[in-house]
Amino acid sequence: MEADAGIAVEAFPSTQGVYIYKPADTGKPPSERPSKRRKVTQETKKSDAPPVTPNAAPAICPFVPLLNGDETEESIQLRYKTFEQVWSAQEAKIQEILNDVDAEVLENVSSFVQTTSPETYGGCIPAALLTVGSNVSSLARLLSRLNDQLTSAGEGGVIVLESGDAPNLKSTLKNIIRGAITNTEGNEGYQAFLTDREGPRLLGYDLDLLGDYVRRKNIKHLVLAFRDSEAFDPGILTDLFSLLSSWLDRIPLTLLFGISTSVELFEGRLPRSSVALLRGRYFELHGASNCVDRIYEQIQAEGGRFWLGRNLTGVLFEKSSDNFQTPEAFCRTVKYAYMSHFFANPISVFLASNVPGNLQQAQLCEAIRNTPSFREHCEALLEDGHTRRVRYLLEDDRVLFLQTIEVIGAGQQSMHNMFQAVRFISLLLKNLNTPKKASISELSIRALSGELSESPLLEDILAAFRRVDSAKLQDLLPQIPDLITNNTDYQIAQSELRLLLQRYARPEPLRTEYDSQNAVIETTIVQQRVKLNRGKAKLPDECIAYTKIIDRLHALLKSYFETKLIHPQDLPLHEAFLLDMRNPIKEVFAPRPRFAVERALSNPFDYLMFTSQDTAGRVSAKQPPTSVLYQLYLESGALVNIHDLWQSFYGVYEGEQGESCDERMVMALFYRAISELRALGMLKHSRKKLDHAAKSAWMGL
Repeated sequence: MEADAGIAVEAFPSTQGVYIYKPADTGKPPSERPSKRRKVTQETKKSDAPPVTPNAAPAICPFVPLLNGDETEESIQLRYKTFEQVWSAQEAKIQEILNDVDAEVLENVSSFVQTTSPETYGGCIPAALLTVGSNVSSLARLLSRLNDQLTSAGEGGVIVLESGDAPNLKSTLKNIIRGAITNTEGNEGYQAFLTDREGPRLLGYDLDLLGDYVRRKNIKHLVLAFRDSEAFDPGILTDLFSLLSSWLDRIPLTLLFGISTSVELFEGRLPRSSVALLRGRYFELHGASNCVDRIYEQIQAEGGRFWLGRNLTGVLFEKSSDNFQTPEAFCRTVKYAYMSHFFANPISVFLASNVPGNLQQAQLCEAIRNTPSFREHCEALLEDGHTRRVRYLLEDDRVLFLQTIEVIGAGQQSMHNMFQAVRFISLLLKNLNTPKKASISELSIRALSGELSESPLLEDILAAFRRVDSAKLQDLLPQIPDLITNNTDYQIAQSELRLLLQRYARPEPLRTEYDSQNAVIETTIVQQRVKLNRGKAKLPDECIAYTKIIDRLHALLKSYFETKLIHPQDLPLHEAFLLDMRNPIKEVFAPRPRFAVERALSNPFDYLMFTSQDTAGRVSAKQPPTSVLYQLYLESGALVNIHDLWQSFYGVYEGEQGESCDERMVMALFYRAISELRALGMLKHSRKKLDHAAKSAWMGL
């Protein structure tokens, strides 16, 4: 190595990074001062403002054109509009479920805040203790809704305090006062409140400010909520409670503690003198698992346009079981799945409520013909002898376009009927005495995979239905799906049941011959051995008639489940209304960052735009410098000689650029690449040899 190359003896440069500065040519000498610009203010009056035209430019659509860039602008806009419509409807249902989940505890906490005062607790500070466990998001929803109630009624508000907001007592008081005032007045109102007061200006942590605010606004209830109460410094809480207790006659405070562990552990961290200043009630927030099941049921069973497939559903609930997942995180995952489908699938435009005829496009029709389900559909038509129909679908775009709208609509109705059957099976499991139980998510996964129609669980449900008595049957009849109640045989059976119950005047319900209470056990002795035989008891005429009605209803249920529990993958053009690709969701929400970094460094053009294939499988100067150095780094042992690494790095650039290769520029790139590999944790200083670097990571581990 030449002496003037500039390589230091140490393995790493002493600087943090290397930068090459090339100033732009402004055309002015260096000594010339920049021209001074005069500050100009323009005030536009309302009368001078330009009129708003009705034909203003539409908002930029975040969706990109598909079909190799040939998708029409109308199709792109319709895909995005359909996604917004579908997800906004689902989001409204999700919010309704979350509000319903929080309704009971919100009512209890709100009643506690409005009815308690220091006088009712003998001068102590009213305190509400809420155990939330790991479901921290539910506490945020509760505090937000409680704040909305108090502010809309003009009675006060909620001040939310995090552990990071309380490093010391002065900062804590300052954040409490700022949070109370900005809750209703905003930041500008808070600044005006500090400056517009009469008399001497108070400091930001003086509780006189808060007392003055309470008097001006006639505040009746002010809630101070500690979201992560276990993370607060006990010493700061002790001083804060002692100070707030002396202001209870001027500031109507109620404390609210979010507890993730238990009330006993929380009280054990505080001194007895501080605990004696508090008195209140204990509340408990329910877990989020049932809430996630309800959200999934509402999204799938009530969705009329788009559904999540079996693989994707398995990923969602696998993630929920592996680690705790809040309802909000679950909803974000579902929203990403919806967005991925409408963003990357051109056929999703057919999910619009009204598909215009001008969307017919040769590229779109070709995409429909290339779907696997369309090919299977054509093969099934050929087996049935509909050759002319297949020819029209393959050659006439207009016929294909109209047929696609009809087929997708029929597939959506089949999916809706399937999830209605799943919901009814879940209802039967709750009301019938079956040996096995299953949640709505488990039933949905089996139905989406096509396994529910022939599962032992369904056989147990049908067998339990044949043993149901007349009292429980009357409770089930109003919940039977409309597709069964509209059947003529069902209406006849229902009228016969009504007449039978009118004639039957006994208090006990009617039972079928399949009921265990109508079974008789007979004993016989064969070759000095007792043999038990189960037989049927002699039934009255009413029970025999009731058994015939149950048999008819049983046949209707069996036929209903056989026809409605279909395999979604068998539906033609299910790619438009069913998303079943697990990889996009799994890669985003369960990423493998190390694999992605190693792939980006070893094969950079998997991510970068590059058309040439000359660099495939070899190190090239056209690759990023860090990628070049990483691939050379992979060829070395546990200890890397920096001089040899530099020679190899320079040889890559010299071999392709020849005499035009700038050694100093390549050296700067080399130093920068070393710094980046060191930041990524690939290299570190070697204690054995000063001019060597040690590997700290191996590919694939």
